[in-house]
Amino acid sequence: MINRSLFATLAATFVATAAPAQQFPAKPIRYIVPFPPGGGTDIVARALAPRLMESSGIQIVIDNRAGGGTVVGADLAAHAPPDGYTVFMGTNTSHAINPNLPAKLPYDAVRDFQPITRIALVPYMVTVHPSLPVKNIRELVALAKAKPGQLNFASSGSGTPGHLAGLMLNDAAGIDMTHIPYKGSAPALTAMVSGETQLIFSSLTSTLALVKNNRLRAIAMSSAKRSPLMPALATVAESGYPGFEAITWFGLFLPAGAPAAVTTKLNAEFVKVLNNPDFKAWLAEQGAEAAPTTPEEFGAFVKAEIARYAPLVKKSGMKPD
Repeated sequence: MINRSLFATLAATFVATAAPAQQFPAKPIRYIVPFPPGGGTDIVARALAPRLMESSGIQIVIDNRAGGGTVVGADLAAHAPPDGYTVFMGTNTSHAINPNLPAKLPYDAVRDFQPITRIALVPYMVTVHPSLPVKNIRELVALAKAKPGQLNFASSGSGTPGHLAGLMLNDAAGIDMTHIPYKGSAPALTAMVSGETQLIFSSLTSTLALVKNNRLRAIAMSSAKRSPLMPALATVAESGYPGFEAITWFGLFLPAGAPAAVTTKLNAEFVKVLNNPDFKAWLAEQGAEAAPTTPEEFGAFVKAEIARYAPLVKKSGMKPD
């Protein structure tokens, strides 16, 4: 005979656990971006938010938390309540490079996060201030060798892909450019435009408009292939350094422990936007490629990226700010 009291308790428990997933989201979602407004990561986040609202009715509030080469924002997201109302815009800085730095992070890139989906892959462009008398990588290398330690390159922070890319070029070409870190790509590009720094590896998303307006000069792509947006611009690999490749990626995470139903719902809604032809076209105009995944695929991708960056970071001797 069924114990009615036990049955009632189990039923109540089921309703209590199922209801949040069914009602989700009952309020706006906080979307933490670990860079200042205006950079490539922020631009993509702010383009996603209204399209998600239009497609699903889910409201997003962007929360820019810059600092520490994404550590400030990632730490905040990792320790937020795992209720689905905090989403983090991760990159290969927060989830592949930083985990390989010697300093202990306040978060674990795998254990403390629940992957939702990868968003996009973005090639980097090598640009210089117009006052620098170089038009390609070969001329840059020649100038750097003539003036060892006198040329500087900006990045969005120590341990970021732009920092690593500059060190990779130093190593590949046998030159000595000085790294100048900033708290995000927007302030780094501001420094570039003002002439405070001379070179930067930065995403097409955040740099293309400055190149088109002649405020910066593009001298190479650091991706494996040329960009359809800049087909005449040779890659670093083509310029005498085979195998050279530096790109970035964006992806979405929840704090670990978020309900599985919420992860599934957010994956479905974000992937719907990423697969929308209009949004894919917008990304392509920014120099990015939509690259949605399942949560499981994205989790595997992150682990593979951590392993890929490990020897590069160790060899570079990079340390966090």
